[in-house]
Amino acid sequence: MGVMSSSQIRKMQESGRIVRLVLRELRQAAAPGVTTAELDALALRLIRSEGGIPSFLGYRGYPASVCISVNCVVVHGIPGNAPLACGDLVSLDVGVVKNGYHGDAADSFFVGGSPAHPDSSRLVDVTYEALQLGIDAARPGNRTGDIGAVVQQRVEQAGYSVVRDLVGHGIGKRLHEEPQVPNYGRRGSGILLKQGMALAIEPMVNQGGWRVRMLEDGWTIVTEDGSLSAHAEQTVVVTDGEPLVLTA
Repeated sequence: MGVMSSSQIRKMQESGRIVRLVLRELRQAAAPGVTTAELDALALRLIRSEGGIPSFLGYRGYPASVCISVNCVVVHGIPGNAPLACGDLVSLDVGVVKNGYHGDAADSFFVGGSPAHPDSSRLVDVTYEALQLGIDAARPGNRTGDIGAVVQQRVEQAGYSVVRDLVGHGIGKRLHEEPQVPNYGRRGSGILLKQGMALAIEPMVNQGGWRVRMLEDGWTIVTEDGSLSAHAEQTVVVTDGEPLVLTA
């Protein structure tokens, strides 16, 4: 858990810029009939063309450049040859390292612009609302529990649930650093936030219950009840004013 200098933050901003570029391009390319493997190949080309390295490729043995999670997959979906269908809920998670510093962000959206089931559209909206509340709570003097508490409150007000087994994290020279940033908790609990701390805040929100399970591939995590799941993430630096989003 480190406090970033202004020069380190500028380096992270460059990684964050590439992350956002890749998310934008992948979202545009994610049309019905396109495979997640094709999106992964596009991501690798884009990251390399910008002088970056995929943070995820080879990380603890992960076999792809990005994580692409569809419908009931919460996170860590491995890209493959299954084509996307209109109405699929897709969560893209992209990490990039450049100049020794990582950026990490995720977006969720429906292929074709609208969900297969109309009552699912609110799920993504609430996930982004919860993310923004969590970012707003990333201020000096607050604690990680303040972030988790506002995320959990917004999600549960809407009738959804936050995943408990997976959390946000510190980020910098390493992809995952301390502190952990849960998406649930009590105000005033957890690690004290200080100016210069970099955090990856990432609500994972299930339409049904919060429990998840891992598939046999050792990576793919799905909702236990088969309900849809959305994931939104930004890399944020705590400042003396408004939190600075490096992956905006």
